[in-house]
Amino acid sequence: MVPAIQLPPGGSVLSVGTDLIECERVKQVYDRHPERFLERVYTECERAYCLQMKNPIPHLAARFAAKEAVAKCFTTGIGAEIGWQSIEVAKGERGEPVIVLDAQGQRLMEEIGGNHIVISLAHTRIYGHAVALLLQ
Repeated sequence: MVPAIQLPPGGSVLSVGTDLIECERVKQVYDRHPERFLERVYTECERAYCLQMKNPIPHLAARFAAKEAVAKCFTTGIGAEIGWQSIEVAKGERGEPVIVLDAQGQRLMEEIGGNHIVISLAHTRIYGHAVALLLQ
C-alpha cells in the first residue's frame, strides 16, 4: 500500500491546524447577511461551488473550517497577517480539496519554511471540520 502523502527526502510536517464549526453558526450568519458574509469569507470559486449544492451550509462550514485550520498552521489565525480571501479551497485533479494561497499567503508560508499544505475536509448536517498539514 502506498501512503497518501509522500514527503520528499528530508521533508517534514512543520505544523498541524484543525477546526470544527457548527453548521448552525454558519447558517445564522448567512441568513442575516448572505452577500456580505459570502463575499468577505469565500472566493468567487468557493461561492460558486457551495451555492450549487442542495444544502450549501455544510460545504460553506467545511471551507470556513479549512481556512481557520490553515491559519492555525501559520500560528497567526485569521487577521492582519492573513485574511479569509488569502486562502482558497479548490478542487484538485481527482476532485480532492487543495489549498490555493494568494501572494500574501504564499509569502507567509515561505517565511515559516513551508512549501505545501495538505487539507482534509469533512462535514455533516451539524458540523464542518478540517485538518491542515503544513509541509516542508
